[in-house]
Amino acid sequence: MDRRQFIINSSLASGWALLPGFLKPLEKLGKNSSQKNLVIIQFSGGNDWLNTIVPFKNDLYYKNRKHIGLTKDNVTLLDKDLAINNQMLPLKEFFDSGEFAIVNSVGYPNPDRSHFRSMDIWQTGSSSTEVLQTGWLGRYLDSYCKNSYDAIEVDNYLSLALKGKSINGLAIKNVNELYKEIKTPYFNDLVNASNLKELNEDNQGYLYKTLIETNSSVNYVYEKNKLFANTASYPDTEIGKQLRNIANFINSGLTTKVYYVNLPGFDTHVGQVIKQNKLLATYAEAVNAFIKNLKVINKWDDTLIFTFSEFGRRVEENASAGTDHGTAGNVLLFGKNLKKKGIVNQAPNLENLDNGDLKYSVDFRSIYKNILENWLNADANKIITGDVSPFIIV
Repeated sequence: MDRRQFIINSSLASGWALLPGFLKPLEKLGKNSSQKNLVIIQFSGGNDWLNTIVPFKNDLYYKNRKHIGLTKDNVTLLDKDLAINNQMLPLKEFFDSGEFAIVNSVGYPNPDRSHFRSMDIWQTGSSSTEVLQTGWLGRYLDSYCKNSYDAIEVDNYLSLALKGKSINGLAIKNVNELYKEIKTPYFNDLVNASNLKELNEDNQGYLYKTLIETNSSVNYVYEKNKLFANTASYPDTEIGKQLRNIANFINSGLTTKVYYVNLPGFDTHVGQVIKQNKLLATYAEAVNAFIKNLKVINKWDDTLIFTFSEFGRRVEENASAGTDHGTAGNVLLFGKNLKKKGIVNQAPNLENLDNGDLKYSVDFRSIYKNILENWLNADANKIITGDVSPFIIV
């Protein structure tokens, strides 16, 4: 029986299961002087990028989207070929100031249209023919970090992207509530019940070490975080609260290098326009508030925001005023020190399709390599496999 299965099946797991899911990742205490911050926002469900960054001058766009295609009144010009959905207008000021980069036609060879498989591919940084058990950021943690809180997901559960072989990131949705949980008598009894013999046992020792290290980690994050009172205004949405928490963490002096946020709901097979517009507006308003907050606290120069989805949608609309699973799409990056700004490559080709889907021209792993090398100061070839060269943006 492996260690994780032991946690699930052991008698102690009955109490463990009562605790929040974010208590489970391992954490090892230590210090790291790096102050650069990578904030990843995941659009779960497969965002329709063609209705986000819109090829409004391409007749094929409207030919394929007679009911859901966005009219010129609903978009704002970015360049001669592309416009941005007006629900994303809170981000236009960063495009104008050179702090917003849009990469078109991002994907990978032999794409998979399954949510689960394609998300695994993006989160592990694998090819479509590989199945990896560690995330690309988890492998970064393994190679370059000592602490699980070097990567924090603002959620109750940890994504595969932040899971390594020896170090996992830490999932914390609300640090104050988590701190209260670890101060309960039950949790303290479990921590204090450990002894040297138990810690040396393979399965039971793993459980006790996880409890002890989680206790230490949460105490550290809580003590740092409580020193900073954030008075900035954020939208009262889930992602608004998550990004506000990240701003608190950044300003509190945590040595965390990676923050991860998930925005679900993008699987728009039916009635897409209203659903997607609401999600895009929610995202744009929260990111706008986050960037402005970071500027006020002088942390914007050290922060990079990266947004992706597991795939795009098909070019042609379906019969339910929605779109079905597709392949390539955009990624969005925000930062003060971008080497490429604005629209960084050609608009998607709507004429030369792959069975009704966009063909990719930029492998997502090449963007990962660029971020790893130029932002996180890591040897990308140790973390990302495959014969891909960095696609330089930062």
